[in-house]
Amino acid sequence: MTVADAPTSTPPVLVTTDWAREHLDDPKVRFLEVDVDTDSYAQGHLPGATGVNWKSQLTDAVRRDLVSRDDLESLLRAAGIDDDTTIVLYGDNNNWFAAWAYWQLRYQGLDNVRLLDGGRIKVEADRLPLTTDAPSHGPGSISIPAETREELRAYRQQVIDAVGATDRDLVDVRSPEEFRGELSAPAHLPQEAAQRRGHIPGAVNVPWATAVAEDGTFKPVDQLRELYAAKGVDGSDEVIAYCRIGERSSHTWFVLHELLGHRNVRNYDGSWTEYGSLVGVPIETGDGSPA
Repeated sequence: MTVADAPTSTPPVLVTTDWAREHLDDPKVRFLEVDVDTDSYAQGHLPGATGVNWKSQLTDAVRRDLVSRDDLESLLRAAGIDDDTTIVLYGDNNNWFAAWAYWQLRYQGLDNVRLLDGGRIKVEADRLPLTTDAPSHGPGSISIPAETREELRAYRQQVIDAVGATDRDLVDVRSPEEFRGELSAPAHLPQEAAQRRGHIPGAVNVPWATAVAEDGTFKPVDQLRELYAAKGVDGSDEVIAYCRIGERSSHTWFVLHELLGHRNVRNYDGSWTEYGSLVGVPIETGDGSPA
């Protein structure tokens, strides 16, 4: 797929704060808040919204993997979600982890999922009502499909095979300092991750936050298209996006796959934490010199 084939207007995967305000009491809509700061939800959230802890509810800590299908289904049912419920995700830090949750739901085969454009920062700026009251939904009955969408996820061997390939684009969405190997994680997070610092050979660096405007919403589609096309990412090749643990790259996956309409886009949730600790694989640092 080429740039010319991409959508020219915002698709329905996004909802605005005005839409959210109008649907706060809609029984067929459920808001889920997923924050980097897992304490933010308790300080105030949209009425009826369920808080989801990315550390304990969206990951399998023992296997260092995504949460299982059964556990995810139980989580959604506890939030009062049925098969015909529209799930709207939002969170802090410009929807950083909300986008990760969105990608997981899409990977698990769900379609009726939306992202609230701008996340918490836009919710607060537009003065939507907030409450500290716990939601009181009855249990839902949603069933997650048995088959996952493997075309949305990249695994270790696929990434290794992509190094040096001419028909695949590797997009590193971390900060320039992480890309160059000067940091192992964002400055505000603990500096632990992989055994080595740097990036996957051949990857281009397009930091995830460059896709976001000052108010927390996504930039217009034409600007997003130009941003990635300037780095050679125009949808004509397969794209694998990665970061440190797969959450920032989910945000970029959302832009490329959901907003720009590039169909062959995978999120590498193993990301640098996995690749940077592998034995026998090449990495690059700085401007791309082998290390």
